[in-house]
Amino acid sequence: MSPPRESRVVVITGASSGIGKATAIEFARHSAKLFLCGRDAPALEQAAAECQSHGAETLTCAADAAKVEAIENARDRAVAAFGRIDVWINCAAVLSFGRFEAMPPETFKRVVETNILGYADGSRAALSQFRAQGNRGMLINVSSMLGVVGEPYVSAYVATKFAIRGLTACLRQEARDFPELHICCVLPPAVDTPIYQKAGNLMGKRARAIFPVYSPQFVARTILWAVEHPRREVIVGSVGYLISVANRLAPMLLERLVGRLAPRLQFEDRREAATDGNLFLATEPHATNGGWKQYWKAKLLG
Repeated sequence: MSPPRESRVVVITGASSGIGKATAIEFARHSAKLFLCGRDAPALEQAAAECQSHGAETLTCAADAAKVEAIENARDRAVAAFGRIDVWINCAAVLSFGRFEAMPPETFKRVVETNILGYADGSRAALSQFRAQGNRGMLINVSSMLGVVGEPYVSAYVATKFAIRGLTACLRQEARDFPELHICCVLPPAVDTPIYQKAGNLMGKRARAIFPVYSPQFVARTILWAVEHPRREVIVGSVGYLISVANRLAPMLLERLVGRLAPRLQFEDRREAATDGNLFLATEPHATNGGWKQYWKAKLLG
């Protein structure tokens, strides 16, 4: 049986902005005890202050998800502070746009280190603690609908999101004999977060969220629902379900449509200089929302 909301201990990586921050605030509203991880210490403190304003006991740990020592230290500090971990949510991610052949190896590697190895290290840290607690706990890995269908010019990111689904499935199979050990993959479509402003970009065009775009708060509520109603995978929103059905019924057609339409939606005509974004150093903005819902509303109504 899972612990009641008011005593649930939740660790969240990537908690300084976007989905991770929205999820922290959502759990704070439901009286969880929170341990927030991310690269930027001041941004984490801002996120913690928002959670504390809802009455949630909240601690932070500046940790780069790409560094295994940082993740293991975060686990140890969370357990030392709260005595256990009930839910571990891997949410830290970086994004880089560019044609595969033009992307420097170190850029591709950095995306993989954060989005795959960071999730693997986070999963290992969580599971080791869950084993010590009598095989009890819940691991949530936030993947993407880009773990279902590819998209051009985001090859590194897409590869990691497919890998996260595969990793989560393997871990779930290995935990099949322990009914109180739950492992779930959450699959959002495009989300209104600052990841697009902070992404690496070699395309020469300004990147934006693809329409339609969901709020990070909606994703956060879905993650909370998944904790209280464990499932193997949880798709976020009707657009996600539509992509899933299309992938089952007509995968080749879906791949062609996404390949043709996604770049038109993903990039503006405005020129932009090449940038590493936040791949190697944490950068602003650290907001929960990226402003993309308003952006598309203005575009469509204008």
